[in-house]
Amino acid sequence: MDPEPLEEVPDSDSSVGHTIQLRRRAGRPPRLFKFSVASLGAVLAYLACNAHVADPIHLYLGLVIVVLGFLPALLWLKHSRFGLPVFETFMATTVTAYGVPLISGQNQLLNYSVATITAAGFAVVLFQAVALLTYVSTRARPKHTRAWTRNVVSGDISRYLGYGMALSTAYIVVDQFTNWIPNDLEGPVRATCIGLGTIATFVECRLWGQGALPQRQKAIFVIQLVIQVLFSLVSIFLVQAISILILGLLAYVSGSKRFPVLTVALLLPLFAILHHGKSAMREKYWVNYAPLPTFAQLPDFFTEWIEDGLVSEPAGGDPAEKHSLLDRTSLIQILCLVVANTPDHLPYLNGETYLQIPGQFVPRFFWPNKPVGHISTYTLSIYYGLQNAEDTEKTTIGFGLLTEAYANFGYIGVVLIGFLFGTAFKKFSGWAADSPILSYPGMVMIVLMAWSFQDEMTLSLWLSSLYQACLVVCAVPFVLGDFIG
Repeated sequence: MDPEPLEEVPDSDSSVGHTIQLRRRAGRPPRLFKFSVASLGAVLAYLACNAHVADPIHLYLGLVIVVLGFLPALLWLKHSRFGLPVFETFMATTVTAYGVPLISGQNQLLNYSVATITAAGFAVVLFQAVALLTYVSTRARPKHTRAWTRNVVSGDISRYLGYGMALSTAYIVVDQFTNWIPNDLEGPVRATCIGLGTIATFVECRLWGQGALPQRQKAIFVIQLVIQVLFSLVSIFLVQAISILILGLLAYVSGSKRFPVLTVALLLPLFAILHHGKSAMREKYWVNYAPLPTFAQLPDFFTEWIEDGLVSEPAGGDPAEKHSLLDRTSLIQILCLVVANTPDHLPYLNGETYLQIPGQFVPRFFWPNKPVGHISTYTLSIYYGLQNAEDTEKTTIGFGLLTEAYANFGYIGVVLIGFLFGTAFKKFSGWAADSPILSYPGMVMIVLMAWSFQDEMTLSLWLSSLYQACLVVCAVPFVLGDFIG
């Protein structure tokens, strides 16, 4: 699986803060590209042979969604200089959120007519096609002004990456097992620690992929990564742990041009087991109010969780109640719900959730009664009868950018959101193509990478949380620059 030889064009400084452009030598496509094409062919064949669809058109739509979702990544492998695959990752999320669940006949789709499912599948394809065409046709040249090419601090700061990782690890431990952080400071502290941890995780994994991470730093990094994943699982939420691992995986692949098949093959079954046992654990600790484990009780806690994941079944053994790990990442059923009701039963929102975006950028200090970050999600949940106002205080339902766009403007909204993200990702990726990883644009690209697979967010939450994260990862190095420069 090693790629073909690459011509290395180094900058004047080989430290982590500088870019190293890689151009593929003339000749055959890299092996990883050929392996990926072969893998995609095998996946399509498997999905086609094991499809469970109410109408053949759903199979064809699903296969098109899978191809369009992975096509940008294939083009990235074959043609690009191997910058950060932000848009490619963003598009790949449509495969698990829409394509595969559509082909596999997800249980919730039984509640919708063939026409509704077809319309929803077409909306996904339309979104993908517009985003891809916009991305390919948009032009953006790398910027070479000082703001785009200057490292945040001078010298080699690679040794400081561990500090950011340690701060993030400490926050997760303290937040999980203590009440030391005041409620009023929880948001800023979380944004600071997780933002710096995101940068540290990505850069260290990318260095590992490039073979530039010393063995001692590898060991320390792995220990801290395991601690972060395990302790974030104590809340019985899998999303944060999975996000940490996906970010590291993307960083490693972007640095090495290799896919860690063995690592992924080991982690996928483990998280499938944890997901399967999640309901039993939540019933015990959430519904029956059993106290969460202390530090010393963690081995017994995870042993119990794994045992539940291996043996637990939904009450009554009803197959319709069984949900796989794939179902957790699916958004096709919520898109079908919106398509089935809009505009025949409920009128389009005509931009109501988008009008909520500006308010999210006002600091709560100036607006104490500012709506919560999930205000757009709650608006959609209540509008479509999934929750009442009291329910939103306990549970959040993921809608996603595409579903929100359809709820507001129908197919026109789908086209607009595809155009917006295709243009935005291409522009900033192009502008930052020659920026050092640890320049301000480089760090913003890392945050964009982390946000590119947040496919359950509405636009207001996606933009406001992205803004907060970018503010932290850029502001902290600016403040500390004189100390570590």
